[in-house]
Amino acid sequence: MATLTQSENRLSPRIPASLFGIVLGLAGLSNAWRAAHVTWHLPASVGEGLFFLAGAAWIVIVSLYTLKWILAPEVARAEAEHPVQCCFIGLAGVSTLLIAQGALAFSRTLAIAFFVIGIGITVMFALWRTGRLWRGDRSPASTTPVLYLPTVAGGFVSGTVAAALGWHGWGQMLFGAGFFSWLAIESVLLHRLYTGEPLPPALRPTLGIQLAPPAVGVVSYLSVGSGAPDLVAHAMIGYAGLQALLLLRMGRWIAEQPFSASYWAFTFGATALAAAAIRLSPVDHEGAISVIGPALFVTANLLVLAVAAGTVRLLARHQFLPAAAPISPYAAPH
Repeated sequence: MATLTQSENRLSPRIPASLFGIVLGLAGLSNAWRAAHVTWHLPASVGEGLFFLAGAAWIVIVSLYTLKWILAPEVARAEAEHPVQCCFIGLAGVSTLLIAQGALAFSRTLAIAFFVIGIGITVMFALWRTGRLWRGDRSPASTTPVLYLPTVAGGFVSGTVAAALGWHGWGQMLFGAGFFSWLAIESVLLHRLYTGEPLPPALRPTLGIQLAPPAVGVVSYLSVGSGAPDLVAHAMIGYAGLQALLLLRMGRWIAEQPFSASYWAFTFGATALAAAAIRLSPVDHEGAISVIGPALFVTANLLVLAVAAGTVRLLARHQFLPAAAPISPYAAPH
């Protein structure tokens, strides 16, 4: 027991909130495979297996991150005060909501319990963080796509899960919160990217989050609406495609930062985009969505597989977690 306690004391302070992105990537790919099972009759076991893998990752990360607040509260508070790393804390609620969505296939009661916990964390953190942002007095250099996480990701995923539970009215309002937050934050972010100093290498992988708002947003839009491939759905998928191509074009510049856990930022948007296209393929007939759907699905699988393989390699080398050190206010996220 003493050995276990010593191990927890060494490990827990080194668990950054950004690791919740692993749950988002795995749960997102699970949703894409579940959609592929319905649309293309691919094996259901793959999607279910990915969900249980996401659930296992969620349990481990939640446990260690909770221990971080218990065993090293000063380190946890420093992360919460960090101008960039703090926003990843919002993924604790978003990842819980995704577990609620996956659990609905097995137990509505369990799914509702996870939804209540997830939306509670999401709303409280979004209000706390946004209230801090509205006070101003922050460096433009700390403006990165992580700003989307508390309100945009939280709003869209909450809306999707609420609709899955049958609460469409609540889902539509939550979608609205995410949608208009996305428009407001994107204008601020693009102004910073166009006019400010270039992002340092360690922050460049956060650009992967740029794909998520339109991709996760269209999934939410389809969930809370009619599910039809209308103008809005096509437009959001088109914008997500543009973001994906821009990220591909900037790949070499982004890759100046060696691989780390931060590269999971690319997975949630990619898997959500694939899931949306797969869902629309049967009703889009011979349209554009049915053409690009298979390619997006294969790409999402290859991306998650590559990031997961890189993660396993870092774990084997004991290089996955950041060094145990105080967090500087201007340090890059891990």
